[in-house]
Amino acid sequence: MQITHLPHHGWENNLQLANEHAELVISVDVGPRVLSYRTTGGGNVFKNYDEQLGGSGEAEWMIRGGHRLWIAPEHEQRSYVPDNAPVQFDLRNPGGVVLENEPVDPWGIRKRLTISMSPQSSEVTLEHTLVNESDAPIEMASWALSVMAPGGLEIIPLPPLGQHPRDLRPNRKMIVWPYTDMSDERWRFGHRYITLRQTDSGVPTKLGLAHQEKWVGYLMKDALFIKTFAFEEGETYPDEGCNFETFSNDAMLEIESLGPLRTVAPGAQTSHTEKWYLIGNVPQPHSLKQDDFGEWLAPLLAPLNL
Repeated sequence: MQITHLPHHGWENNLQLANEHAELVISVDVGPRVLSYRTTGGGNVFKNYDEQLGGSGEAEWMIRGGHRLWIAPEHEQRSYVPDNAPVQFDLRNPGGVVLENEPVDPWGIRKRLTISMSPQSSEVTLEHTLVNESDAPIEMASWALSVMAPGGLEIIPLPPLGQHPRDLRPNRKMIVWPYTDMSDERWRFGHRYITLRQTDSGVPTKLGLAHQEKWVGYLMKDALFIKTFAFEEGETYPDEGCNFETFSNDAMLEIESLGPLRTVAPGAQTSHTEKWYLIGNVPQPHSLKQDDFGEWLAPLLAPLNL
């Protein structure tokens, strides 16, 4: 695995982590933010907003695209603190980099993104950390948002289907945002998977889950992106219990994981971890029927132990 400094889309200072399987591009002129994740020779699975690339120092928060670290629960000021300045970075992390931005007044929260890439595969490990550098406790959770390129299909596995009257207790929790139309044809709710298709005619839609199935995927024409993250029993999560949320509009789709909601004392921190995998040259499924779809997915997920 090699780490290279290079210009990228108007920013002079970026880091490329690459091996024979995949590459990441990470900005250090703004962020912390991952701009690109692709198989070697493949396309970027993340959406980038072309008109915002290369910029810095803006007074307002800029989505830019890629993958970012945010603060949950969503707050119109605290979550949208601009991350438009250069970040500190440390390459001593084995196989990767540690990125930090300065705390922004009046919140006093430092964001730290630790990224490691496997030398043998496309696997990337990301630890998302929020450090309370204020003088008072803060209730918050780390929030990791991946802005996916348009035109893909999100795949959300469900727990095994139960039987009545044997299974009398609920085994899933779904939170629906006020602007989500449950009859929207982009959604398909099956017995094994929920899928959400990103289209250029889509109005905003969002839902969240207490998600214990370990992974969520995003299928593009030439690659399958897999994100894994944990659900910790007994912990409280933001937004009435969500460790996973997804949002889509006419430009992109976001795959979001969240850490537990905690009261973080001054000087303390909270974090959660994701792993990413990228499978290239994926044959497209011949059917989206739930059982056919599951048979298509099984050999792709087996090497990941999912």
